[in-house]
Amino acid sequence: MQCFSRTLLAASITTALYVSTTQAETITDNSVQEMPSIDQCLIEPAAENETQLPAHVESDRLEAINGDKAIYSGDVRVTQGNKTILADNVTLHQQENIVVAEGNVNFSDGQIKSISDKATNNLTTDEMTLENTDYEFLCEPGRGNAVYIAKTGKAVYEIEDGSITSCPIGDNAWRLRASSISVDQDEEQATFYNPRFEIQSVPVFYLPYLTVPVGDTRKTGFLYPTVSYGSSDGFEAEIPVYWNLAPDYDLETTFKYMQERGTQLNSKFRYLSDFGSGSIESEYLPDDQKYTDEGDRWGFQLEHSGIFQQSWLFEIDYSKVSDIDYFTDMSSGIGNREDGQLLQEGKATYRSQNWDASVLVRDFQVLTDTTNNLPYRLMPQLEYNYYAPEVMDYLDFDLISHVSLFDTDASGKPSATRVHVEPGITIPVGNTWGTWTTEARLLGTYYQQDLDGVDTTSDEYKDLEESVSRVIPEFRSHAGIVLERDTTIVGNYTQTLEPQVQYLYVPEEDQSEIGLYDTTLLQTDYYGLFRSRKYSGVDRIAAANQVSYGASSRFFDDEYKERLNISFGQIFYFDKDTKQTLSSEDSSEKTNYSSWAIEMDFNYDDYLFYHGGVQYDIDTTAMQLANSTLEYRFTGGYIQTNYRYVTEEYIEDNVGESINVGSITRDGISQAGLLGAYQISRKWNASAQYFYDLTTQENLEWLARLNYKSDCWYIGFTYSNQLTNNISDPNTTPEYENNFGVNFGIVGFGTNLGSDSGAVGESSSDNSLSYGRPFFLNN
Repeated sequence: MQCFSRTLLAASITTALYVSTTQAETITDNSVQEMPSIDQCLIEPAAENETQLPAHVESDRLEAINGDKAIYSGDVRVTQGNKTILADNVTLHQQENIVVAEGNVNFSDGQIKSISDKATNNLTTDEMTLENTDYEFLCEPGRGNAVYIAKTGKAVYEIEDGSITSCPIGDNAWRLRASSISVDQDEEQATFYNPRFEIQSVPVFYLPYLTVPVGDTRKTGFLYPTVSYGSSDGFEAEIPVYWNLAPDYDLETTFKYMQERGTQLNSKFRYLSDFGSGSIESEYLPDDQKYTDEGDRWGFQLEHSGIFQQSWLFEIDYSKVSDIDYFTDMSSGIGNREDGQLLQEGKATYRSQNWDASVLVRDFQVLTDTTNNLPYRLMPQLEYNYYAPEVMDYLDFDLISHVSLFDTDASGKPSATRVHVEPGITIPVGNTWGTWTTEARLLGTYYQQDLDGVDTTSDEYKDLEESVSRVIPEFRSHAGIVLERDTTIVGNYTQTLEPQVQYLYVPEEDQSEIGLYDTTLLQTDYYGLFRSRKYSGVDRIAAANQVSYGASSRFFDDEYKERLNISFGQIFYFDKDTKQTLSSEDSSEKTNYSSWAIEMDFNYDDYLFYHGGVQYDIDTTAMQLANSTLEYRFTGGYIQTNYRYVTEEYIEDNVGESINVGSITRDGISQAGLLGAYQISRKWNASAQYFYDLTTQENLEWLARLNYKSDCWYIGFTYSNQLTNNISDPNTTPEYENNFGVNFGIVGFGTNLGSDSGAVGESSSDNSLSYGRPFFLNN
């Protein structure tokens, strides 16, 4: 045997591996160091002709039989393209062009690395076998061991008597072991034959056949189950199955077993098409065993939104359930127990540069047993809008119009056809420090009302007429400026003062002969002070001769980050009779001023946040509405307190025409909440929330969650205690539903963590009252 230096040896071996002399290269020491690391994921795929690339071998010693084989020993390194083999001994069979490596064999091709007792590689076909191997994927989670591994394609591996897990080395929390495993990294899936799932090397369950993803590719199969126990439904278990039907649509079905109810089948179908994207969600519980009078229980929801050929917009939101108690009795992904009605709406719109037209149909499923206050449905509404910006210098023109057909199943209520045409001109003037917009509109509306079956002698409908025409002009002028200065009270801060004023005039018009079809009073917060309309819809055009005035002041730090924002304003009515509401209360004791509306946001050093809003009625010298949220954020978590308050009179003024306020609230709303979350450690986090009703002095909801997430598995525990009945009646005893749930699964192999797996600050989709971040400024 003759010894050679590694550099000279590399050059001679390159020539020996059936590579033409012109391809032979002498490898310097520096070029060896630049070769791909054996532990490195190579994002770029290997060359298509990798088997035609030169194969380089380095070793301490060489024994060769010319034309037969060459035996390398002592720190052997074989490289070909992205492929690297390290071993104690390597034998090259020159006739077959096969390399056999033995003793501490380390192999890597940029996609997988392994340590084996023996490796055989055909340099011409790139087929490879590994014996008694520990392997690890380099570009996605996954490792394991096997008695025998064969690489039969560029990224296809056949594993005999092997295992796979996403846990890091040294962590044996779980693994899948099988008699045979086929891994296709191009298809990003692994196929198991006779697999068994083991936790800490203890078998848990067995399947004859299983496929799982090993990347981000969607794959048909079982998702991870959840189990829970509740005071209402007893033991519950959910087993979801994902169906990867096609690249543009898929389906998830869930079998939900409820001890007290039976087995429910839930499904969600998602799709993409030329007309947009959407989903179809369904829930079906045959023969409810707890509420036997209800029989089969089901829910359905269709949602669609999409643009077709850039001009067409299609939108659908349709939901329906089997009975009005569905959300009260069931935990549903379609709605929740607070929903009083379900929307059933479809709209198609055509848009061009200067105009758009649409057709809208809208109905509701009311989830109460009332027959008198049912909402109106639109069947249909045809709408046409025209826009002509800058028809002249500083002059814009637009036209809004629609034809609406209203109908209802409520007894004793009129139906109607409404035609509305509303041209308007706008004069916008603005620069960097101020704006002034003046607008004039003419509101023309025609009603054809069907009064058959309507009691026209009642106070509500005595003034209705079958045919009504109404023409009302509207004039509005709004101006605002932005003033800025460096503060003297607080150093290194910039303060702005942004006053604004608006004059609005709408002549008074008797509209008692018109019914209310899609109109309700709008909330009058600070930003609502500067609207031109007091009501949604056009059935009521409120008379106005008023000036709205207010101001905002903002504070910015030296990095121009907004830290404080305070806004306040009110309306002065030249004629206090225009301070009307839907309830048309007596105005004899009113002042000429509206309630003060105040809004505030505050951010102290990015860890203390506050938001508050107040409406103070100067007529009654009392608070109408208030909300307040204070949040303290610290490393790994937060604590938040919030409070909301609404008087019963305010609710009555806003929705009293359509809802019996006394049936839903006792003395208005006064509710407080406490929420918090904390990242206990890298793997543990917890969150909780509690809400309390001060008017009834009853708990509304408890919710607590504890989550553990390791590198390869997670588990979450959830406890909730929720009020399930209406306690507006003082004689009603509160009823609560308690639930304890467990959610678990593995990390890796294409799985994504659900909300219950636990990021700090997340809320469960089941809870009625959820977390809301209090501070939204222009940062």
